[in-house]
Amino acid sequence: MRPIALTIAGSDPIGGAGIQADLKTFHQFGVYGEAVITLLTVQNTVRVSRVEVMPPELVIEQLRAVLEDIPPGAAKTGALGSAAMVRAVAEAAGGFRFPLVVDPVMVSKHGRPLLSVDAVEMIRRELLPHATLVTPNVPEAEALAEMAIRSRDEMRRAAALIAELGAKAVLIKGGHAEGDATDLLFNGSEYREFPSPRVETPHTHGTGCTYSAAITAGLASCLGLEESVARAKAFIAEAIRTSPGLGSGCGPVNHFAG
Repeated sequence: MRPIALTIAGSDPIGGAGIQADLKTFHQFGVYGEAVITLLTVQNTVRVSRVEVMPPELVIEQLRAVLEDIPPGAAKTGALGSAAMVRAVAEAAGGFRFPLVVDPVMVSKHGRPLLSVDAVEMIRRELLPHATLVTPNVPEAEALAEMAIRSRDEMRRAAALIAELGAKAVLIKGGHAEGDATDLLFNGSEYREFPSPRVETPHTHGTGCTYSAAITAGLASCLGLEESVARAKAFIAEAIRTSPGLGSGCGPVNHFAG
């Protein structure tokens, strides 16, 4: 049977991030993709002008419809938008019988908040205990760990603090740090680094979504966590390097990368 993966995330009408990026990524890895939409955005490569969060009960109805008929082998969350949404998804995640990757999307690439302040605390307390893996960038890791990250040692400390919140594993992405784009994986007992050269490009729209979706595709295909991360890291590095240069601003990465 073909592997199945589910994304619980927001919509990006230009297709570079959110559920559109997730579904493209699942397909690229030979995984059948499903999507539960949490919010709608009005955005392109230069602006985000509107964000409309779905009613949590509508999202849960979508999720129940998926799970009762075509349950996935793994799932991921993206932009959730509100504390009520985080709580609803967290309650549902308590019954998941498959790995869950939490991408704690807080701000759009254009700086528009996609998660309320109270929702960040809800992620810390209610969603992370159900996470097989959480994939924050450095600013998101700072919010979750409640500490500044200015060095590799501080990145390790933050990963350990986030793991204490209940996540089984933590992947802090190094795209916002200095030097090479080195990501740090902490599995609760050991650290592993995943380095790649930094690519100087404005076209990084949807990198976090695409990266976490690639990891989710690996888990849905019954790969181990480290193998899933390593394969996804290679994919996102190539997707950034070969970005198609679409749009007038921060364009999407190349979802055809292979």
